[in-house]
Amino acid sequence: MLTLRDPIHGFIETDALEAALVDSRPLQRLRFIHQLGLTFLVYPGAEHSRFSHVLGAMSLAGRMLDALLAKSPELLAPHERRRARRLVRLAALFHDAGHAPFSHSAEELFEGGIDHEAMTARLLASDEISTLFERHGDGIAAADVAALLAGKVPPERRFLAQVISGELDVDKMDYLLRDSLYCGVRYGVYDLDRLLDTLAVVPDPETGALGVGVDEGGVHAIEALVLARYYMFTQVYFNVTGKALEQHLSEWMRAEERQWPADPEHFLRQDDLSTLEAMRASDNQHAQAVVHRRHFPLAFETREHLSESEGLAFEALLPELRAHYGQGEILVARSAKDPHRLGGSPVWVRYGDGHLESMENASHFIRHLTRIDRYRVYTRPAIRDAVAAGLRARFVV
Repeated sequence: MLTLRDPIHGFIETDALEAALVDSRPLQRLRFIHQLGLTFLVYPGAEHSRFSHVLGAMSLAGRMLDALLAKSPELLAPHERRRARRLVRLAALFHDAGHAPFSHSAEELFEGGIDHEAMTARLLASDEISTLFERHGDGIAAADVAALLAGKVPPERRFLAQVISGELDVDKMDYLLRDSLYCGVRYGVYDLDRLLDTLAVVPDPETGALGVGVDEGGVHAIEALVLARYYMFTQVYFNVTGKALEQHLSEWMRAEERQWPADPEHFLRQDDLSTLEAMRASDNQHAQAVVHRRHFPLAFETREHLSESEGLAFEALLPELRAHYGQGEILVARSAKDPHRLGGSPVWVRYGDGHLESMENASHFIRHLTRIDRYRVYTRPAIRDAVAAGLRARFVV
C-alpha cells in the first residue's frame, strides 16, 4: 500500500498493484518527463511531471466512476463494480506511460511512425509490467488495461472507456487544474465537484451505446470546463515562445536524424534529462537555442482563427519561403485545436423529462466558439525583417 499527497486531489491511496506499478520503471520514468514539455522555459513554475498527472488522473477515475454508479447502480452488478473501479484507475495510471521526452513537443518523431499511445501498449505488454499484474492483479491482466485504453469495450460498457479517454475524461479534468496551478495562471480553473456531481451515463440516441453525458444542471459546469480548456490553449499550450522552442527541438532531432525509440527497453532510457544532455553536447544551432533559451524571434503570425481556405492560402506560401532561405532557417508552427469540441462524439445533455440534446445545441456559448488555427513564423534575427515584410505583403486577411 502507498499513500501519496497531491496538491490538487489531496491524499491518493493505492492498492498493492497500483503501488507496484507506481514503483515500476515505466511510471518512475515519468518523474523526468515534464507535463508541459518545454513550457517550463516560459512559465518558471511549470516544473510538474507526467508522474503527478497520472496519479491525479487515477484518483479522479475512481471518483468519476463512483459518481456515475451512484446515479445508475444498475449499470454494473455488485460483483462487477470493484473490478471496474480498479480497471479504470489502472488505465488512468498508465495512460501516459508512453510519452516521449518533453511530452507532446516532438510527438511525431517516433521510430516507425508510432505515437505515445502505441508505446503505452508496448510497455503494458512488457515482462516487467505483466509480472506485476500476475502477482497483484487478482484477476486483472495487463491486457485488460490495454483493451480499455484502446476503447475495446462493448457498447453497454462504453462509459468505462470514456472515463479515461472521451469527451469528458479524467485526463482533461486533471491537466487543466494541474497545469493552471503550476503555471501560476487561473485560466484552467473550473468547478470539478459540480461537474462530477452532474455527470450521468446516457444512451447515445443514434447508436444506443452507453456513454458519459451530463444532467441539465451540469451544462454550465461543462461550459466552465470548455472555457478553461480554450484559454489554456490560447494562453499556455500555444504560447508564442513555447511553440518556438518546440520547433527548435524538432529541427535539432531531424538534423541529427534522431527519433524516439520504438523498442520499449531503449525507450525507457530516454527522458527529458538525457535529451537535454544530448542537446548540450551538440553544436547544432537549434539545440543551443533550447539549451540557452535563445530561440528564433517571431517574424510573422496570422490571426488566431483562420478559416480553412485562409490556412491553405498561407500553407501555399511556405515552400517558396523555405527554398529561398534554406533548411532550418525558417521555423513554422501551426497551433490548431477545437477546444470547444471535447471529442469525436457529442456530449449528450439529459433533461428532466428524459429527452436528450447535444451539448452544442444546449449551450449557446459553446455553439458560438470557433476553432483555433494560427500560424507563426520564426527566423534567424538577420532575416527576420525581410521575411516579415514579404509575408505581410503576400498574406492579407
